[in-house]
Amino acid sequence: MKIPAQDLTALATSILSHASNTPEAAASVAARLVSANLTGHDSHGVGMIPAYVEGIIAGQLVPQASARIIEDKGPFVLVDGQRGFGHVVAEQAMEIAIARAQASHFAVLSLRNSFHLGRLGDWGAMAAEAGFICILYANVQSSRPIVAPFGGSDARFVTNPYCTAIPATEKHPMFLLDMATSTIAMGKARVADLSGNEVPEGAVIDAQGNPTRDPSVMFNDKGGSLTTFGQHKGFGLALLGDILGGSFSGGGAYLPERQIEASITNNMMAILIDPNVFGTGEAFGIDVDAYTDWVKASPPAPGFDAVQLPGDPERRSAADRNANGIFVDPGTLAKLKEAALSAGMPQAEVDAFVGWA
Repeated sequence: MKIPAQDLTALATSILSHASNTPEAAASVAARLVSANLTGHDSHGVGMIPAYVEGIIAGQLVPQASARIIEDKGPFVLVDGQRGFGHVVAEQAMEIAIARAQASHFAVLSLRNSFHLGRLGDWGAMAAEAGFICILYANVQSSRPIVAPFGGSDARFVTNPYCTAIPATEKHPMFLLDMATSTIAMGKARVADLSGNEVPEGAVIDAQGNPTRDPSVMFNDKGGSLTTFGQHKGFGLALLGDILGGSFSGGGAYLPERQIEASITNNMMAILIDPNVFGTGEAFGIDVDAYTDWVKASPPAPGFDAVQLPGDPERRSAADRNANGIFVDPGTLAKLKEAALSAGMPQAEVDAFVGWA
């Protein structure tokens, strides 16, 4: 069913408020989750709420936690998220990094021990909106690995996302490349499984390392794994996420001893650069505009309407879904209802949302 963004936000806020007893944080997290749905990234949208509720109940997600500076060396800052809501502590950490970059034209933020950060693109966009080029690496620690190394047949790490954001110019909107280093995000496999759909060819292998389009191999201890995108290329980027996001921060790369039930821990490195550090900011923007125009002027290939740069599909999706509602499949709705009841929402309040009478 399609649900208006404001109704989905109200539902997400209510569930998270009941689960966490932190209404302000719940509203902030809910807004970020629905924003992910609006931009077409359902893998990082409201479908994550059951995992958050599970994390709170298990004591792995600490709703009241905030970002704490551990090491402060001018433009270099190490922040501990103290297992708080990732959408909250990452925003706090990025505010610190932006302030340092404003003072020094440059900043390196290392964030560790955050619960699920949501879309890495949110934090790249936050820096770009403040005028900075931003490069991010992140790793994931959870109850089990889900991505196989290139050439391997079982999972050894998680989806370790990468992001680069470049500020908008006078002619063009922000460039925002945000991607998992796996062929698809785990959330996309979850959505496919709940929807009864297949995953794309080459995205998943079974417990024996054989390709399959059946997303169910990723669930119920069936031993399936996601693959890395572009074979060895995504594999290399995935390793950087664990090393630069995890090892460098002190939060650690993915290892078996860090597997914890009901936990989705992220560690992140963010590099912020002032495009005007050499006094060439205007020329930079002019060149980016000229380059963007040149690339997008390529005649569309068969089956395509136009060349789209990173960030364009998200803007088109947001326009459509703001106007027409966000599709939420029946499986995800059922999981949200379960999470709502687990969070302590009264049955009548649950049923009042989106026609669950």
